[in-house]
Amino acid sequence: MQYRIKIDTEALKFLSALPKKPERQITRKIDLLKTNPHPVGHKKLKDNVYRIRSGDYRIIYRIINDQIIVHILAIGNRKNIYRRLPHL
Repeated sequence: MQYRIKIDTEALKFLSALPKKPERQITRKIDLLKTNPHPVGHKKLKDNVYRIRSGDYRIIYRIINDQIIVHILAIGNRKNIYRRLPHL
């Protein structure tokens, strides 16, 4: 079963503003979520919200199993991404 990827507008803006190398790394990590939304190293943050790491960046996402969707909620630097978590 392959999940569809949905990316929030703010996460997409952040991703497109990154230098090419981290942008490619993060894009690859997101693509892997299509086939495995629970990759090695993922961490459950709350309810259906998880995070994966990509260098100094974190990808926060929600799994919506009944719709077969991985919803990317936020992408950001590890230093400040968790401050936004209560708002997600």
